[in-house]
Amino acid sequence: MSIKVRLTIFNFLEFFIFGAWLLSFGKYMGATLHFTGVEIGKVFMTLGFASLIMPGVFGVIADRWLSPNKLFALLHFGGAVLLYFMAQQYNFNGLWLFTLLYLMLYMPSIGLDNTISYCILQRNDYDVVKTFPPIRVWGTIGFIIATWITDGFGWGLNANQFYFAAVVSIVLGLYTLTLPDCPIDKSGEKKTLVQALGLDAFKLFAQYKMAIFFIFAMLLGAALQITNMWGEAFLHDFGKIDSYKDAFIVKHNGIVMSISQISETLFILTIPFFLKRFGIKKVMIMSMLAWFFRFGLFGIGSPVGIGAIAIILSMIVYGMAFDFFNISGSLFVEQEADKKIRASAQGLFIIMTNGIGAIIGAYGSGLIIDAFTKNHVTDWQSVWFIFAAYALGIAILFAVLFKYKHEPEKIGEIKH
Repeated sequence: MSIKVRLTIFNFLEFFIFGAWLLSFGKYMGATLHFTGVEIGKVFMTLGFASLIMPGVFGVIADRWLSPNKLFALLHFGGAVLLYFMAQQYNFNGLWLFTLLYLMLYMPSIGLDNTISYCILQRNDYDVVKTFPPIRVWGTIGFIIATWITDGFGWGLNANQFYFAAVVSIVLGLYTLTLPDCPIDKSGEKKTLVQALGLDAFKLFAQYKMAIFFIFAMLLGAALQITNMWGEAFLHDFGKIDSYKDAFIVKHNGIVMSISQISETLFILTIPFFLKRFGIKKVMIMSMLAWFFRFGLFGIGSPVGIGAIAIILSMIVYGMAFDFFNISGSLFVEQEADKKIRASAQGLFIIMTNGIGAIIGAYGSGLIIDAFTKNHVTDWQSVWFIFAAYALGIAILFAVLFKYKHEPEKIGEIKH
C-alpha cells in the first residue's frame, strides 16, 4: 500500500472519530439528557478550554521527548477510555468533566496529524504543498461518513455514538503504530512552551491592523461552532410538530447537517481565486456576511417546501462562512507576521478563534437559547435571527475599523 493511501486512511480515521459524535452531541444532551441551554453551552465550552493550551503542550512533548507517532497513538488510546466514560455520564458535572478530559487529548491530536503527515511525506520525497491537501480532504469525508452512520443507526440520541467513536479511536491508535516513525528532531532549535502556545506573538497587538484582525477573529470565532452545537437539536425539534415529524430533514438531521461539511470541501478550492481577486478584507467580510445568511436562513427554514430550500441553502453557504474565515485568516497571519514569530502567530490565531472565541460562543449561545425556551419549547426563529444580527454587526464594524490595502502580488509570496 502506498504512503499516500496509508496517510489518507490515517486522516480519514482522525476526523471520522470527531464526526461520530460532535454534530449530534447537542441534540443528545438536550433531547435525551434534558440539559438546559446553559448546561449544553458549558459542555461545549470545553472545546475552547482544550484548544487554549493543550495543542502547544503536547507539541512540545512531541518536539522533545516522545515521537509524534507514539504520542498520537497514546492520545487515542486514552481518548477511547474517556469516550467510554462519556457514554456512562447522565448528569451535567460528570459529562462536563469527561468531555473536557477527552478534548484535552483529541484537540492536540489534530496538530499531530499534520506533523506526522508532513514528516512522512517529506521523508518519502513528496511535495507536501501539492500532496497533502488531497489527503487532508479525506479527513472531512471521514467526518461526513461518520455523521451519516451515526444518523443512520439512530445513535445521535443515545450513548452508542461514544462507544462507536471509542472503537474507531483504538483502531486509529493501533494503525498509527504501523506507519513509518517520525523521530524526534534534535538538531533544530526547540520552541519554548511560551512560543508553542503562541504567547510571544501577543506583541502583534501593538500593530493596529493586527490588533483589529485578532479581535475580530475572536468575535467571529464565537460563531464558528454555534450551528455545529445546535443545528441537529434545532432540526430535531421540528419533530414535535405533527406536520413535520416524518420529514426527511427531521428524521435524518445528521445527514442534512453534513451537507455543510461537503460544502466546506468545495469552497476550500475557491480560496486562492478570491484572495487574489478581492484581498483579505473583502474575503473576511464575505465570511461574516455568509454567517449572517447561515443563521438567517436557519431562522426562516422549516423541514418542507420553501423552508426546506432555506435549510439546504444554509448548509451550502456554510462552506464560505467557515473556510473564508479559517483558512484565509491563517494565510493572512502567515503573510503579515514576522517569520521569527510566524508559528507563534498561528498559535495566537487558534487561541483567539478556537479558544477564547469558542468559549464565548458556547456560553453565550446557551444563555440566549435558555432565554427563548419556555416549557421545553425553544423559539428557534428568534434565536437564529439574534445570531444573524450579531454576524451582520461584526461585518459592518470590521468593514469600518480594519484598514488594509490589498496587494494581489503579495498573495503569491506566501510560503508554506
